[in-house]
Amino acid sequence: MDSFEINKIIAAILMVALLIIGIGKLSNVIFHVDKPETPGYTVDVEQTTKVSSVNETAVEEKIDIAVLMAMGDIAIGKKVFKKCAACHSIVKDGKNNIGPALYNVVGRKVGVVQDYKYSKALASYDKEWTVEELNGYLIKPAKWIKGTKMAFAGLRKEKDRASVIKYLNQNSDSPLTLP
Repeated sequence: MDSFEINKIIAAILMVALLIIGIGKLSNVIFHVDKPETPGYTVDVEQTTKVSSVNETAVEEKIDIAVLMAMGDIAIGKKVFKKCAACHSIVKDGKNNIGPALYNVVGRKVGVVQDYKYSKALASYDKEWTVEELNGYLIKPAKWIKGTKMAFAGLRKEKDRASVIKYLNQNSDSPLTLP
């Protein structure tokens, strides 16, 4: 390749670069855009402040339990309990698994199953597993009793919770009369 060929290649590359720069400058002259003083868009958002109080959480927790339990069905509870069966047994004299055995759980004091090591939060929770307590706990266990080691996400549907509570109550030596 002689020097004339190399000069033609270099000239072509320079011509393309000048053409690109020239078109860019020319387009800025033709299509002039005024830039805003402050870049971006402003979004109008209504400022709200939420003050959480003990009374507000108490109002949220007040659920008509009789209406809730009327929604429940033992057959559906048995089906939904399969999610729980991975960690809990429901048979009489059943062994503790990852979680404690749940036979006779409705009406029983919290944290009293023998041969099961409860978290400090559950062991010190001085209440019974009433229908109201079970309902609140099954919504989201970690939120109901802070510090529990139960990592279950919870049951959001009221019908599912009521059905599971009815199923748990049925699996007992002396089922309670539910509201």
